[in-house]
Amino acid sequence: MNADLREIWVYLSTTPLLGLTLTLIAYQAGYFVYTRLKLFPLANPVLIAVILLVALLWVTGTPYQTYFDGAQFVHFLLGPATVALAIPLYIHFQAVKRSALAIIATVIVGSATAAATAVGVAWAMGATRETLLSIAPKSVTMPIAMGISEKLGGLPSLTAVLVLLTGIAGAMLTTWTLNLLGIRDWRARGLATGIAAHGIGTARALQVNEVAGAFASLGMGLNALATAVLLPLLAALFL
Repeated sequence: MNADLREIWVYLSTTPLLGLTLTLIAYQAGYFVYTRLKLFPLANPVLIAVILLVALLWVTGTPYQTYFDGAQFVHFLLGPATVALAIPLYIHFQAVKRSALAIIATVIVGSATAAATAVGVAWAMGATRETLLSIAPKSVTMPIAMGISEKLGGLPSLTAVLVLLTGIAGAMLTTWTLNLLGIRDWRARGLATGIAAHGIGTARALQVNEVAGAFASLGMGLNALATAVLLPLLAALFL
């Protein structure tokens, strides 16, 4: 058995499949911890997987590009996974239809607030224009956020990191925050989570409640649309 494992390791270490394999193992390890702790928000599996992978790349001295050559298949799946979130939205379409006006108002205010607060804090701390443009779409799902950042003149790689951190923080903190604020309606909880924490937050909402997951996927999609339309206009005016 040890010989077989050694042969597998030798094969993987010389092919781009190593990055993909390590990504899947790291996430599975994170999800194992997450389930053992009964879905405790701070034990987010994505956060655990990121920490494990970063530590491994740092210890082994592996360049990020070498890792990404194998793990890019996971990156490719971000698009189809985002589209698949429309399924719970379709199931609960009637509930969405009844709340259409409230949803539109919430998305506009939420999108503007997410971008304005992040850019405002960074500007107050002396961030460069390029950094501000990279931060602005941080609450949008990653493929769209990177495209917006590149179009505005930001750094897509920095945006990707900020999007990931925003999603993880949102998935970890939204439940406690909404409970503290006394918000019990699953529609409102889901919509807020989707706007603030995009795909990672939406995945968390789906685990908690199906209605919340449907509204989270809607919030994520509409937030991406609103940000893609409004942010270039606001950047032209203020940045």
